[in-house]
Amino acid sequence: MSDEKSETKPNILITGTPGVGKSHLCAKISEKLNFKWWDCSKIAKEKNFVEEHDDEYDCPILDEDKLLDYLEPKMEQGGNIVEYHGCEFFPERWFQAVFVVTCNNTTLFDRLKDRGYNEKKLKSNLECEIFKLIEEEAKASYSEDIVFELKGDTAQDAENSIKTIRNWYSAWKRK
Repeated sequence: MSDEKSETKPNILITGTPGVGKSHLCAKISEKLNFKWWDCSKIAKEKNFVEEHDDEYDCPILDEDKLLDYLEPKMEQGGNIVEYHGCEFFPERWFQAVFVVTCNNTTLFDRLKDRGYNEKKLKSNLECEIFKLIEEEAKASYSEDIVFELKGDTAQDAENSIKTIRNWYSAWKRK
């Protein structure tokens, strides 16, 4: 008789300010752990889950309800990594771990500048990182014992983060 936990996989949220290294981390983890990776920004564009366009910040405004409706049946199956730069609107019941990727401001500035962010968007994202808004949002939205901070400054940080998530998953399976 097998127990239910061995047959299912947890769902993991990877969140953080744009440019901290979420996509790189998700790509590696989804491959190593054989999880399905859901990039919410990409889904929103592909499925047109956009309410409007914010001209000031030059970005689409996500229709959260449409995204949640789309992801709900997928999340029930387990084995998902969800990537997005926000987290407060996702149901707490969806995730067994929330990893917040952070980055030093010099590195983040360079990455966002290379992406062509306008001055207002660049400043807003840097302030978000300085004041740890995503981390605070995660801790306010989920049980603090499932929220973990990861560094995204260097390739070595990414390797360490992959190891941290793999170790978390191994421990989760043993529970």
